[in-house]
Amino acid sequence: MKISTLFIVLLLATISYQSLAQQSLIDDKLSNFENVYTYGHAEVVNNELHLISQKNWFLSTKAEYSDFVLQAQVKMPNTSEYSNSGIIFRGQIVDTDNGKQVIGYQAEVDPSDRKWTGALFDQSRRKWLYPTHPTRSHRDEDFIRSHLGAWRKEQRDAYKHLEWNTLKIVCIGSELKIYVNGTLTTHVEDSKDRKGVIAFQHHGSKIYKDHGDTTNIVAFRNITIESL
Repeated sequence: MKISTLFIVLLLATISYQSLAQQSLIDDKLSNFENVYTYGHAEVVNNELHLISQKNWFLSTKAEYSDFVLQAQVKMPNTSEYSNSGIIFRGQIVDTDNGKQVIGYQAEVDPSDRKWTGALFDQSRRKWLYPTHPTRSHRDEDFIRSHLGAWRKEQRDAYKHLEWNTLKIVCIGSELKIYVNGTLTTHVEDSKDRKGVIAFQHHGSKIYKDHGDTTNIVAFRNITIESL
């Protein structure tokens, strides 16, 4: 076999392996997802996942994942009301007095003046793990360390409002990393959860609740996961 032919065969094999290893989570029927809440709405429009809800809500995968690389693009809405989102990973579905909820690690999407997109929040548990908040951070014995210092300008400015932003979440054992548009924004070690669901957040919209106005739609696209 000629070298050029061998190269093409190896290249095609590599591409085939990568396509098999990297799974797209989105299809028109959202067959990989379930709504464990009694509210919130999700639909696929032109290969984009559109989320809207009256209050804080997460659309969860049916499957659980342990070690992986998750990538997704997110675009926040052009709205004057409060808008916030995020991606829960290794999430746990728990029963509460108000029904089922998804809790756990969350890669934050924060278009506010605080600019904490790419930060790590622990939904319904310890709250801000990185960076720390003066009153809303409750690290415990499961939090091992952060490999980054104080929240810097580079991290604050990684997110571009009203544009498509690429989030990458890498989980290997207790090591958790979050990237925003290629910038490493979070790198911590934490042993709380080693496996769980992926869930996409809509923080809630008052204009949707009161008037059915869907201006505050959060959109995701190109959602892929590669198990490691």
